[in-house]
Amino acid sequence: MTEHDERPGDRDPPTGERVLRVGRDRPIRISTGHRILHHDGKCSRPHGHNYEITVRVAGELTPEGWVVDKSDITGVISEWDHRFLLERGDPLVEAFESAGDGDGVVVLDHPPTAEVMSRLLERRLADRLPDTVSDVSVRVRETAELCGGGF
Repeated sequence: MTEHDERPGDRDPPTGERVLRVGRDRPIRISTGHRILHHDGKCSRPHGHNYEITVRVAGELTPEGWVVDKSDITGVISEWDHRFLLERGDPLVEAFESAGDGDGVVVLDHPPTAEVMSRLLERRLADRLPDTVSDVSVRVRETAELCGGGF
């Protein structure tokens, strides 16, 4: 064997796009409050949900050997944990600020539905993750314990 012969474990890391799935088996959980301002039903009232979030990130491996550092993903998502998500123009934004709780509000340009949350999280992650990332997909769903049902 010469100096240049490959030995197990000495090979270059695989090239090409790789996929990281965060929360597939154990979703990331956050709790947020919200209301749907222009809704005619009960969701127009302030209330909260627990959400389960899963993330799929595709891209080239970084020099560290991963697609992204998982903590970069969870850090972005945790910025909404225990916050109140409101649409711009909702009078509750001013009420929170007047009460000294302005840092507890996240103001969105769209109604704070799970569908909008997933789209916005995709954009926020894409903006903050390395340039080696080619695709980000986020799934947000309300957990069952606060969604209808009965005893």
